[in-house]
Amino acid sequence: MSAGNDRKVVLVTRKTRLEDLIAKYLTAAQARFYVEHLGADFSDYQREHDVYLDQQHRTVQALEQWGRYQIIERSFLPNFIFGPSDIVVALGQDGVVANTMKYLDSHPLIGLNPDAGRYDGILLPFVARDLPALLPEVAADKRASKAVTMARASLTNGQVLHAVNDLFVGARTHTSAIYEITAGEQKETQSSSGLIVSTGLGSTAWFKSIVTGSLAIAGAFGRSRPTRRKPGTPANCASRCASPFQAGPRRRAWSMAGSPNPKRCGCAR
Repeated sequence: MSAGNDRKVVLVTRKTRLEDLIAKYLTAAQARFYVEHLGADFSDYQREHDVYLDQQHRTVQALEQWGRYQIIERSFLPNFIFGPSDIVVALGQDGVVANTMKYLDSHPLIGLNPDAGRYDGILLPFVARDLPALLPEVAADKRASKAVTMARASLTNGQVLHAVNDLFVGARTHTSAIYEITAGEQKETQSSSGLIVSTGLGSTAWFKSIVTGSLAIAGAFGRSRPTRRKPGTPANCASRCASPFQAGPRRRAWSMAGSPNPKRCGCAR
């Protein structure tokens, strides 16, 4: 093992849909009965499972050739402590990459697409066979990377939350509420289930569907459409109402501001 291979690689994996069903219904036969009872194709679940395990096996083979590595399932991320020099590899979908980012602090992160025919993989530019060439470059800091800006929320109890895509501010039940949004000297009363505070990366996620819906509503009333930000732009956080409607008297007041660079994570590309 060369000196460049001293850096440990942490592989983050996920459970497949089939594994989740077997964990819930105890056997593959019971899982099949549940899926087919809903009128779905169980063979699709099996194909997805087989392809993911194959790509995970190929990834582990590359890591065995590399040297030090550790495998962690994504559900254990909140309790996992990354070493300062760790290289992190996430074996998709996009949600695995986004979820992993929250727990990193300037660590290099490589997103692998386990099934390019199934997932577009906006955050998954690589596949398992790319790892042998990627890891030496990343370990030597010779690989180009892209910094990702996260959103940060500070609660009154001192707790701090970070989000890669977006933060939702509202009731757990998503019931409608009347509140007042304050930005500088401007105020506006709204009624909705809450607010979505989105990062540049999150502009292609939940935020995109909300904006698309609001643009359609505005167009139906003949209103001009605002200029849309290029997806992934690491600018100040943007916020939108989850269900935008102007409201009457104020019941609850919120004052929110986006942080331009509270935390960053380097993603290899």
